[in-house]
Amino acid sequence: MSLLELIERADERALAAGALACLDRCLPLLAEPDGPEPLRPLWASCEDGREWAIRLAAARTAMDQAPVPDGPAALVRAMLAAAPSDFAAAPLREWADGCSLLALRVHGLFDAPAVDAGMDEDRLLERARGGEPAPVGPLVAGDLERQVRILEILAETGGTAGSGAGLRQALDLSTEGRRVLRAVMSRRARVRG
Repeated sequence: MSLLELIERADERALAAGALACLDRCLPLLAEPDGPEPLRPLWASCEDGREWAIRLAAARTAMDQAPVPDGPAALVRAMLAAAPSDFAAAPLREWADGCSLLALRVHGLFDAPAVDAGMDEDRLLERARGGEPAPVGPLVAGDLERQVRILEILAETGGTAGSGAGLRQALDLSTEGRRVLRAVMSRRARVRG
């Protein structure tokens, strides 16, 4: 199943956690490796939406404390600001779709050039999210796989006794992706430095 199909079929729990995981993987743009994790409290609300609006407001406040330069870091902060306070499928679906695309764009900034550099980036990413072959770099391909796997895990564990374990697996995959992006950013900084 394609990423777009998974987003379309996902329930509130999967949409919230999937979107949060996308933003979580982009945190290296905003935070130091050993700094606080402002999105962590929101994960607990993904299960059933309990205290979602309160924890979302706290995460926004925490993210607003750190200075953020223009560019992709500002876009990540703006996507958190766009998160719906209502824990309902329709607004969460729209937010999850936007977070998915943003995460792929961020990874694309640090990726090797795509095979077809002349193709419009948004069209390329939509093809990839729709399950069509698309010439994307390894970072984008890796993040796309993580997004699909996270939504699959959440779909498999939704409404079961293992639903909390599914959220934990999604968080673990996101943390792994954050480490990958941080390593690439660090390597690029050393090369330029």
